[in-house]
Amino acid sequence: MEHPPPPAAQKVFGDRLELAARYVDHLATSGVERGLIGPREADRLWDRHVLNCAVVAELVPDSAKVVDVGSGAGLPGIPLCLARPDLRIVLVEPLARRVEWLEEIIADLGLSLTVERGRAEENAIRRRWEGADVVTARAVAPLARLAGWSLPLLRTGGRMLAVKGASAPQEIERDAAEVRRLGGGTPVIELCGTGIVDPPSTVVSVERQARLAGRPRKKRST
Repeated sequence: MEHPPPPAAQKVFGDRLELAARYVDHLATSGVERGLIGPREADRLWDRHVLNCAVVAELVPDSAKVVDVGSGAGLPGIPLCLARPDLRIVLVEPLARRVEWLEEIIADLGLSLTVERGRAEENAIRRRWEGADVVTARAVAPLARLAGWSLPLLRTGGRMLAVKGASAPQEIERDAAEVRRLGGGTPVIELCGTGIVDPPSTVVSVERQARLAGRPRKKRST
């Protein structure tokens, strides 16, 4: 095993740690070769990528339906699935070469995941996957744009969980009004994985409100 797991990984993945380690090996080899992961990331895959994403599970309800937008190399969707096999997860990714890689890795690991080629803003994707409990995203788009893509996929009261970095407070200050206009609640910063990853993962959480912007209520028939 070229990239042995840190001690914290056992706590996060439990009896699925071996599968998580195989996923990391895939990221470090074919993931780099096929351009899904930068070559400089190979030595910090566990803390910076896999554990950083898996700890978001702290915010996800039991047996939730999760849509992972712009999944790329399966982050955060695959780590979430490995940490929480109770979740029903679909990975939405527009690029064919990434979809092909994701399908290969999921088959090798024997995971119950769906891969959907497309963009979250496409009507066909929205019709197929709307009503989700949670929409996740990592390094996909600025907060307001991401909310415009993600909120329509959520049920009322569902949450968008965007894994962000140190700039999260600035993004919220800039985009909070637009997020509310799009039908989201006030964005809130959540820290996940305290004591597991250092620094903890910064997640911006936005609840979908009862009605989305641009979708007027239907008039009652008389």
